[in-house]
Amino acid sequence: MFQGGFPKYLKDDVAIPVGLIPHKTSENVNVGVSQENIQYIQDNSVIQFPYRIYYTDISDEDIDNLSARQKMILHCIYSRSCDGFIRQKHLYSLLQTDYEDWAIPYIVKICDEYIVEILEMTYDILKEQDTERKKRFCLENISLFYKSYNRMSSYWNEYYRYRYRTFQHYIGSKLFRECLGYSKSMGHRK
Repeated sequence: MFQGGFPKYLKDDVAIPVGLIPHKTSENVNVGVSQENIQYIQDNSVIQFPYRIYYTDISDEDIDNLSARQKMILHCIYSRSCDGFIRQKHLYSLLQTDYEDWAIPYIVKICDEYIVEILEMTYDILKEQDTERKKRFCLENISLFYKSYNRMSSYWNEYYRYRYRTFQHYIGSKLFRECLGYSKSMGHRK
């Protein structure tokens, strides 16, 4: 269920953190992962991972025992958690590493979500980084990226319009434009 979210050559590295994920689920949910999947193209390969996972968080002690690459994999997986605090914790940890390109789909996906604190944290970190790899990934997945932009826009309209009077000042808008390379012309290229 998680192997498809990473390149095949990482099979052994993926198996180790996946084996540490507790089988206990949060919020009285009976399944560990959602049926809905996210699917992107990266380097001419399909990358697919669950929209949400419902497993409880892994202990910091278990994380400390993983290699740097295995930690990145784990942080990617938990960036899909149903718990926003867990998503933010793992995304923050991922963004603090010298993450590899295969982590980019997870970073981009979380940028279209509704928790403004996660968007603010992501923007604050990414605006200080070279984002060319992320921009290339977004162009490679332009149709999905455009849908993500529209999703982020609808969250602004529904939840944050009172706080950010103009869409251009909304943190999600700034994140998409400045860090992920969104431009109005993309709508015509999808």
